[in-house]
Amino acid sequence: MSVPDAVPARRTGLLLVDDQALLRMGFRLVLEAEDDLEVLGEAADGASAVRQAIALRPDVVLMDVRMPGMNGIEATARIVAALPECRVIILTTFDLDEYAFGALRAGASGFLLKDSRPAELTGAIRAVATGDAVVAPRVTRRMLEMFSGFLPASGEPAPGTGGLDPRLRVLTPRELEVFGALAEGLSNAEIAAHFMLSEATVKTHVGRILGKLSLRDRVQAVVLAYESGLVTPGL
Repeated sequence: MSVPDAVPARRTGLLLVDDQALLRMGFRLVLEAEDDLEVLGEAADGASAVRQAIALRPDVVLMDVRMPGMNGIEATARIVAALPECRVIILTTFDLDEYAFGALRAGASGFLLKDSRPAELTGAIRAVATGDAVVAPRVTRRMLEMFSGFLPASGEPAPGTGGLDPRLRVLTPRELEVFGALAEGLSNAEIAAHFMLSEATVKTHVGRILGKLSLRDRVQAVVLAYESGLVTPGL
């Protein structure tokens, strides 16, 4: 009796967006060497990226920020609005991370530096494709400093909220603790160790937090935590 052929694993479809052709070529060479990743197309500006994304429906978009015409932040917002299931990773240089806040609000699921190692790039794509979020550590540090410019000077919630932003009142005390740890960049394993919980319990808490607050992923949770004053940069 013949054995049926194995069904090949589904490959993650990618769209590369950068106005520098050499950079796109370099990313393509790295990504096409991976059996589970497939480059569906390329775009050199934000407007083309939106059109390509709608036509090709990639799983993940690697998005530059500064491009002629429509920039990467606007393109990210339009792609996420049109394709909620699509994930966007912003590719940035250390000098461009002042755009982090706007891109996160636009719906980006992560940030990577353009000089990241190939393994970091492919690992981030796989993580984001499964619903996780990724932010390069160096970008995280600068990003948290940047958040202070978007918060009240004291870092406190707005007056009249009873000391807690109204958006967070749906969370239980334990969920608030986990939410704060999550916003500080701790992994599930680190949160579990800190609160002496199992990783499975932490994962459940994180899922409930995202659901209650209608957040796409951990990156949006970080944005809300700093917006609400639950976590203050530098403290």
